[in-house]
Amino acid sequence: MPAKLILSMDGVVLQEYALNKERMTIGRKAHNDIVIDNLAVSGEHAAIVTIQNDSFLEDLDSTNGVTVNGMATKKHFLQNNDVVEIGKYKLKYLNDQPTQTTAADFERTMVLRAPPKQAAKTPDLGVMTNTQVGIQTTARAAQGDSTGKFDTTGSPSSPDKSGGQAAVVQILNGPNSGKELELVKNLTTLGKPGVQVAVLARRPHGFFITHVEGTSYPVVNGESLGEHPRQLKDHDIIELAGVKMEFYFKS
Repeated sequence: MPAKLILSMDGVVLQEYALNKERMTIGRKAHNDIVIDNLAVSGEHAAIVTIQNDSFLEDLDSTNGVTVNGMATKKHFLQNNDVVEIGKYKLKYLNDQPTQTTAADFERTMVLRAPPKQAAKTPDLGVMTNTQVGIQTTARAAQGDSTGKFDTTGSPSSPDKSGGQAAVVQILNGPNSGKELELVKNLTTLGKPGVQVAVLARRPHGFFITHVEGTSYPVVNGESLGEHPRQLKDHDIIELAGVKMEFYFKS
């Protein structure tokens, strides 16, 4: 069964919502998937992205913020029995399925540094010039390998079942141009926390990219990704957090 949220106020259960879409929004306006008609709730207050058995909560720059288990947060990897509070309302997250990653892994987002000239053109990404970047698998990080480059998240998985092909992401610009990351995990988180984050998910029929965090969406082949996941094709060009990457299948 899919994960679900139980909406309540003052201990009274109001509604139950199955997380059966990859991206669901919470807010006061009627177009949201979960509507909370209260002035303390922003028009679009928060979003939950669900990929396989994992769900990620993001505050959409709401006026009054979001707390999880009593702690204010901008993004959070949801775990079973977490309680999300928005104003006087509570949303309890229930998920009895095994997750693909952990909260600690999610925090180890693969950090990207934009080229200096691109960072200058995009002020919001300027902070990225001070960020160390590279390629590093979770396993190497656990072994204390300090030479790593990309920091990735997720759990090891079997080779891709889509034709048995392994896939790679290669950096095309910036100080790490030419570096490659083989996508050997079920979930790989890419981006700059607080700026723009996306998740690459390995599925039986291919690889998909989904926007997780940030006011702007990643770009694939010059087109904005938008709210919905997109299946990646051989040699697709991804632009994320000021960095260009090429996705391709290894021959």
